Amino acid sequence: MTISNTVSITDELIAAHGLKPDEYQRILKLIGREPTYTELGIFSAMWNEHCSYKSSKKWLRTLPTSGPCVIQGPGENAGVVDIGDGQAVVFKMESHNHPSYIEPYQGAATGVGGILRDVFTMGARPVATMNALRFGEPEHAKTRHLVSGVVSGVGGYGNAFGVPTVGGEVQFDARYNDNCLVNAFAAGLADADAIFYSKAEGVGLPVVYLGAKTGRDGVGGATMASAEFDDSIDEKRPTVQVGDPFTEKCLLEACLELMASGAVIAIQDMGAAGLTCSAVEMGAKGDLGIRLDLDKVPVREERMSAYEMMLSESQERMLMVLRPEQEKEAEAIFHKWGLDFAIVGETTDDLRFRVFHQGDEVANLPIKELGDEAPEYDRPWVEPAAPAALERTDVPDMDVAEALVKLLGTPNISSRRWVWEQYDTLIQGNSLQLPGGDAGVIRVEGHATKALAFSSDVNPRYCEADPFEGGKQAVAECWRNLTATGALPLAATDNLNFGNPERPEIMGQLVHAIKGIGEACRALDFPIVSGNVSLYNETNGQGILPTPTIGGVGLIDDWSKMARVRFAAENEEIFLVGGPRELGTHLGQSAYLRDLHGRNEGPAPHVDLAHEKAVGDFVRGLIRSGIATAVHDCSDGGLGVAIAEMAIASGIGATVDLADDCDAVAALFGEDQGRYVVTMSKDSAAALAAANGVNIVRIGTTGGSSLKLGRARAIPVVELKEAHEGWFPTFMG
Repeated sequence: MTISNTVSITDELIAAHGLKPDEYQRILKLIGREPTYTELGIFSAMWNEHCSYKSSKKWLRTLPTSGPCVIQGPGENAGVVDIGDGQAVVFKMESHNHPSYIEPYQGAATGVGGILRDVFTMGARPVATMNALRFGEPEHAKTRHLVSGVVSGVGGYGNAFGVPTVGGEVQFDARYNDNCLVNAFAAGLADADAIFYSKAEGVGLPVVYLGAKTGRDGVGGATMASAEFDDSIDEKRPTVQVGDPFTEKCLLEACLELMASGAVIAIQDMGAAGLTCSAVEMGAKGDLGIRLDLDKVPVREERMSAYEMMLSESQERMLMVLRPEQEKEAEAIFHKWGLDFAIVGETTDDLRFRVFHQGDEVANLPIKELGDEAPEYDRPWVEPAAPAALERTDVPDMDVAEALVKLLGTPNISSRRWVWEQYDTLIQGNSLQLPGGDAGVIRVEGHATKALAFSSDVNPRYCEADPFEGGKQAVAECWRNLTATGALPLAATDNLNFGNPERPEIMGQLVHAIKGIGEACRALDFPIVSGNVSLYNETNGQGILPTPTIGGVGLIDDWSKMARVRFAAENEEIFLVGGPRELGTHLGQSAYLRDLHGRNEGPAPHVDLAHEKAVGDFVRGLIRSGIATAVHDCSDGGLGVAIAEMAIASGIGATVDLADDCDAVAALFGEDQGRYVVTMSKDSAAALAAANGVNIVRIGTTGGSSLKLGRARAIPVVELKEAHEGWFPTFMG
């Protein structure tokens, strides 16, 4: 049978598919002929940056991905980590940046839907989500529209599906004006011995399409996500998928019921590049061919072409290889849940990917080479330029009470309550901490004392000033936030958001950030088990800030001893653990300098990983022993903001002692790393044993209704709270 092709392949068509001329020549050499239009679309989907990682694979291989508790690292739909008692946590973070800028509600909603499918495809029931969101400057014409749409989309999908949003981030910067970031994280629980994978096994077995019908939404979405934006961005709106969380909830229940029946041999979510990527990955991983008959694919639109069906990214769809003797049982389960079930192909032994439509063979390609022979680039990169040193005399002084109140009311420090109150944070009944603390915490169902903690972190300004230190800091802060609840950090997922890797300076940022992430993960026993790379985040040549987001998971053995941010009581001692004797010194790239004085200057703070490990282990010991009554890590805004947040959360004031000769600005707003604010009763403080080399400085006492910072005026806690919680509602009002 001849290969059907009714479209002429031109240079313009090749370029429109995101393929470079040399990549097209590689295709010609690989298949020995001109591709069909459908085959061109398949190569475009499989070889784009979003699916093939062709610019980053070399460097991703350097990351630590294994450890004593790791069951599955990168390479599957999600990472899997053992949490004991025969249970595992399954988690991943992925981006939906480009779709969310084009159509913020559906872009964000389908980002949530996609990451949830990645988790339950592995056999896990989703138990928690987070979202790391970055928008342009508040004054930009599109920012409020994007915030409103994205937050509504995240809440609309997650709330309806029935999974709590336990944490995340929201940041603003002019560099995201034309390219917002939406990074979605999900975690689920599964039996450690019942994890499902995407590797197909066995010849002549049915390939089954499950879930919702295929439409034209999302056609070319993966290719669009691997391209820069320009002024024609609105024309790309049809490449954004449309989600239905209620269908996805049914899909979850049907998949888990079918998995429990023993019928599933392999399963793959239809995410980026839809039917193409899912079929190719299942076959290639199992050293099998796949034959598809598109006439059997359930569709919801008339006269869909083979090209459209293969590249559609319609949501809530799965592809499975099933045991033939259980086909009827499987079909009955899916029909019970009101979902489509269709046998659309079979596995073969010829290592070919063959696609048929209306009697014609529209694609016949070598299945392994579709993935294995994708271009892999060692792109040129340059060493990031080091910023000039920042002298203390270059930093303006300011009354520290006035500075603190203003900082608390800035876009990047203010409370995110307006955001997370639109999410269902308590559904499933296992949430132990509301968003707004260091990490989200949920109980593990089926266990009396066990809990999981989740955090998402990165400081893009640090990463631009020094990608290596910024990469280290993102890992260290995530590890620190988990530790601050009393959790033992287990493993992490990454979402590496950068500009155009074909520019050597951008590639240099990516390389150095990955080097920093790898060094920190090794030092902190915090392997990367899943993740995503999102490149070409640029519009008209203007790239985003380098933003390698780190999402982490930690385990709490006994949640009754979990630490919280809020002060527990009056008349307790306040300690700074892990800081220098001066309390704080580093003002380069600080929120104080950036948000109060409009200056992004100086080096990023250095991250001493041995120090991080020693201090974190010590603080975790204080929590687990019951000595620590409240714990908060010091991050953006430094010690002053950390203590203010603890006071606001509890309604209890504090007095912070500062020596007369103390540099109050540096002490309170310096962003030195590896520090925690810890409170404890006076009896516990008096009996505190030697700190094993960890520096501990008593800095004050809790109590009263105001926060007193050295000799500055006392600030009523209600004034702090009004400043902290007022910005977001006012901005969105």
